[in-house]
Amino acid sequence: MGMTLAEKILSEHAGREVKAGELIVAGVDLAYVQDGTGPLAVRKLQEMGIDKVCNPERTIFFLDHASPSPRMELSNDHTFLRDFARKTGSRISDVGQGISHQVAAESYVRPGDVVIAADSHTCTGGALGAFATGVGSTDAAVAMGLGKVWLRVPETIRVVVEGKLPLGVFGKDIILWLIGKIGAAGATYKALEFAGDTIQNLEMAGRLTIANMAVEAGAKVGLFPPDEITRGWLERMGRRENFRKLAPDPDAIYEQTVKLSAPDLKPMIACPHQVDNTKPIDQIGEVKVDQVFLGTSCNGRLEDLHYAAQILKGKTIHPKTRMIVTPASRLVYREALKDGTLETFVESGALVTPPGCGACVGVHEGILGDGEVCLATQPRNFQGRMGSPKSFIYLGTPAVAAATAIEGRIADPRKYL
Repeated sequence: MGMTLAEKILSEHAGREVKAGELIVAGVDLAYVQDGTGPLAVRKLQEMGIDKVCNPERTIFFLDHASPSPRMELSNDHTFLRDFARKTGSRISDVGQGISHQVAAESYVRPGDVVIAADSHTCTGGALGAFATGVGSTDAAVAMGLGKVWLRVPETIRVVVEGKLPLGVFGKDIILWLIGKIGAAGATYKALEFAGDTIQNLEMAGRLTIANMAVEAGAKVGLFPPDEITRGWLERMGRRENFRKLAPDPDAIYEQTVKLSAPDLKPMIACPHQVDNTKPIDQIGEVKVDQVFLGTSCNGRLEDLHYAAQILKGKTIHPKTRMIVTPASRLVYREALKDGTLETFVESGALVTPPGCGACVGVHEGILGDGEVCLATQPRNFQGRMGSPKSFIYLGTPAVAAATAIEGRIADPRKYL
């Protein structure tokens, strides 16, 4: 009987062949936490009497959610995590280095890995063919301390996308369409496995975006078989030796298969206050926007910045709309600085902030006030996520973000491309 990609990876890490529905204990290749979840994870380790980590070189503490810290309490949490990392020899990714999921993808995640972290968007690593999933702080503590995690092997939903993406349509539109179709709980504790010629030709930035948002459909992981695009991206990151090819068996058993014809897809918008409240952009109507936010673990990569800058080049942001741009990592920031992308944003009237989560988590760098409307490229639009519970968050692609910033209302990017 054939195996899905999830079953193959977890079988390797359980030391035996496993199938969907089984409870297993699996070895962990990479464990990390961030400054929101890390302090609790460390305290849980201390409560368990564990004063070291299993694999310091593959245990990372990211200071990304409050980067740099806007409050004394958060600064104290940062100091606590820095001290613990030094004592255990673990890695610390300090403020300004970037978002955990982006930096992990750039420097640590390998095809076939099991990656456990205390953050729901850890599933971003599935774009590289890793079983990367978010857990609570206690399970993350065990993964760091013992190098193991218990999991239920998930059933898999196969998502097949065929055909060429139309101009102005991107990976973000694929995942928004999927979430709108199956619902926010439609893949709860399932693996989403992506296939089809559209996926095979999709650049890594698009794959990372799709994998990142798999959890918005409730999925445990979003998996892409590692291929030549994966190899090329790892080579660009200086990690060609980390590549390995993995694929599901032709006779693998899937819970269901969802199909999408890419040429039929339009730019998609997720409307307040749920990610599955999706509509094609031509059904949105007139929505004036106070703030545009470009960045996050979902769409803060160099390619994302390029899409937006291409539209903004030589244009000015609407006088009643502000735009915030937050690169996902220091590497992205440096590359965008060198090639003039950040200059384009600044010249158009945007504000460029340091690498990190920025406004996405409602801690600083773009908190919304009562009644304000934001078009964001982040993965989540829950009520109150970016500040006031009386504000409204719409989600779209970087191209939509740029067009919206120009017009001061949610705008179709296709007219600019």
